[in-house]
Amino acid sequence: MPRDHKGKRTGGESEGIGRRTVLASGAATITATTIAGCMGDDGESAGTNVAIISSPAGFDDNAFNDNAVEGLEEASNDFDLEYTTIEETEEAQYESTQADAAESGYDLIICVGDNHTDPLATNVEQYPDQNWMLINNMIDGADNVSGWIEMNNEMSFLAGVVAGVMTDEEFAHEDSETNPDESIVGFVGGEDIPLIRAFEQSYVEGVEWVNDDAEVLTGYGGSFSDTGAANDVAESQIDDGADIVWHAASAAGAGAFSAAQDNGRFALGVDVDQSVTEEQYQDVILGSAVKALNEATYQVSEAVVEDDFESVVGEQNLSIEDGSIDFVVGQAFEGELPDSVEQTLADAKEAFENDEIELTCGPTSC
Repeated sequence: MPRDHKGKRTGGESEGIGRRTVLASGAATITATTIAGCMGDDGESAGTNVAIISSPAGFDDNAFNDNAVEGLEEASNDFDLEYTTIEETEEAQYESTQADAAESGYDLIICVGDNHTDPLATNVEQYPDQNWMLINNMIDGADNVSGWIEMNNEMSFLAGVVAGVMTDEEFAHEDSETNPDESIVGFVGGEDIPLIRAFEQSYVEGVEWVNDDAEVLTGYGGSFSDTGAANDVAESQIDDGADIVWHAASAAGAGAFSAAQDNGRFALGVDVDQSVTEEQYQDVILGSAVKALNEATYQVSEAVVEDDFESVVGEQNLSIEDGSIDFVVGQAFEGELPDSVEQTLADAKEAFENDEIELTCGPTSC
C-alpha cells in the first residue's frame, strides 16, 4: 500500500491572426502575432501587448515553452491582445534581452524558466513600472512581478508513482512490453541544474512510495534541445533493464521517446500531454505528468488587460490541491492501463491534499 515518504534517495496559428512577422535581433528570434482587430486606424497596435521570452529550450519544444504560449493564444482570442515570442536560448543574454523587451514598451513581459531569475532581479529594479511574469520562481519584495512556482516536485512524484506501478505489471502494447520480473525504471534529465535535480529526486521518491524494491537509473543529456544526447541516456538505461523512462529534458525529451519506441519499452511525458504534442510516439507514451501553465499565462494576461495586475503580484502556485498539477493517460492507452494506476494516483493525490507526503526537494531545487 502507498505510504508516507520521508525522502530516502536511491541510485499554428489560430483563427483571427492577421499577420506574423519574424525578425532577427542579436541571438534572439522575435515573432510577433497580431490578432485581427488589434490594429488602430493609424496602423499602430491597440489593446494589450505582451512579450514572452523562452527558456533555453526555446519554443516548439512541445512541452514547457509551448504550454506557456498556449495561454497567450487563448488570451489573444478572448481579449484585445497581441503577443510576441522572443526565443532566446543563451542564458548569458537574458539580462539584455529582458531589458530590450522592457525598452520596447510591452504591457507585460513573461520570462519562461528559473534561468531568468537572477537577470530579472536586476531588471525589476531598472524597470520598476514594467509588469513582469516569472515562471518557476519569484522575486522577493518585487511589487511588479507575478512569480509562478509550479509544484514540479509534486508533478515529478506522480510520474514516479506511475512508473513504480507499471514496472511491476505485465503489460504489452503493440511492439512494447514491460518486464515484471525486474523493477527497473529510468530518468533522463536535460541540463544538470538544481531544478532538474529536484525533478529527479521527486520522481525517485514517487517510485519508492509504491515500490520499495524498484531501482531507478538516472542520467543527464546535458541539454534541453539535443535529442540525440537524451536518446543515448535513455537507451543506456533500457539496456540496463529499465522498461519505463521518464524525462525532464524539454525538447530533448523526444530522444527518450524514440529510445523507448526503438527498443520495445515505454516512456512518460512531462509538462503537457506529450502523446498529443509528440504524436509520432503515442504508441509508447503511457501518459504524462502535466501542469496547467497555460492557465497561469492566461490569468496574468487577463489581469493586465483588466488593469488588475496587483491581483497576481507576488508568489502564485500551480499544485495538485488546486487541480493544476496532474497525470493524464496517453491517448493510445485510455482505458487500457491496469486499474492499479488510477487507484494509486488517486491515493497519492489525496495524500498530498492531506499533507501526508513530505518530499525532500522543493519545486525548484533541493
